[in-house]
Amino acid sequence: MAARSAPLFMAHLRTAAVPTARRCLLRSFAPVPRVSFARNGIRCLSSTAPRRSAFAVNDLTQVFHDVAPLRKFRRELLLNNRTVGLVPTMGALHEGHISLVRKAAEENTDVWVTIYVNPTQFGLNEDLASYPKTWETDMEMLRHLDRQLAREGKGRVSAVFAPNTNTMYPTSPPDSSIPGVGSFIEMRPLGQLLEGASRPVFFRGVATVCMKLFNICEPDVVYFGQKDAQQTVVIKKLVKDFHLNTRVRICETSREPDGLALSSRNVYLGERRRAVAIVLNQALRKAEAQYIAGKRLRGDILWPAVDHGDRIQHEQENLQPSKRALFQVDYLSLADPDTMEEIDKVDETKGAILSGAVKMMPVEEPQEGEQLGLGGGQVAVRLIDNIVLQPTR
Repeated sequence: MAARSAPLFMAHLRTAAVPTARRCLLRSFAPVPRVSFARNGIRCLSSTAPRRSAFAVNDLTQVFHDVAPLRKFRRELLLNNRTVGLVPTMGALHEGHISLVRKAAEENTDVWVTIYVNPTQFGLNEDLASYPKTWETDMEMLRHLDRQLAREGKGRVSAVFAPNTNTMYPTSPPDSSIPGVGSFIEMRPLGQLLEGASRPVFFRGVATVCMKLFNICEPDVVYFGQKDAQQTVVIKKLVKDFHLNTRVRICETSREPDGLALSSRNVYLGERRRAVAIVLNQALRKAEAQYIAGKRLRGDILWPAVDHGDRIQHEQENLQPSKRALFQVDYLSLADPDTMEEIDKVDETKGAILSGAVKMMPVEEPQEGEQLGLGGGQVAVRLIDNIVLQPTR
């Protein structure tokens, strides 16, 4: 039995933060256009009905790999008073992505989904090569959803943009080194906090690829999930600072019944690590309970989260290697919802963001017949989560 050391969670507390959501929050930098309905129930911006053939119940999803034909299609939609809701993804779609597409279909005539694994948001030693790629499954999910949307009279998934890296980075190969060679967008200091502190090129890559996608697709609204809380703040700042002609909608985190946030990387967990992976959400919920109980100081809010994570970590360390699932805590954060900078006391007029990240380590001594997940349990899995502490006055 290993001797109990000083609290391990406490050693990983950092200066930075993140948000989670309970409901879809519209962050609009321009009024949402008034939507009217044509006879076929499809949303448009005027009484001019869209071309009927484009809304047949059969499969209408077009796949684009190049910019020029996609832009031509976008001009056609604009001339027909149709609106585009964009859902950017890296593929490996799950119900969280599908919920974003559904929300976009409720508010637009057309939904576009991008599928592109962006290399510049992965560090030199990160899991770019192992990131799950499930093109056929992704397309089947989107086509099935599109047929449902047609029956419901909602907007349709009319385009999937799946470029290659030469298309997205046309003048030079993508570079994940620091300072790197290429054309980048950086958010300072926001992009260097929390996830940015652990993954120095991550938000540079996110901001750069989103700027490219927004310029190419020219969406009326873009849709992101609250799970990647710091990313949502980066995107909103990107749109506002560069006067991009789109609006940002942030939607509630999709979760498993026990609270685990849905993520494309969850397919790597397997049974043993999946059972322990809920530790982060449990820790954040304990901190949230302190806030609900009236606590406002940083230490008062975070200590139960630290204690819970520390206890679970020691429990796993004391198990036999064939039974345990080890993890490392990257950070726990209590941060300002606008800047993601750490705070010592919650401003009740603003609320705050609780967030954290853990890394599930590779499975030790895999057992015969054990369900290990994609990669045989040997791929380390980074998990993030967050909870928004709502203003109280």
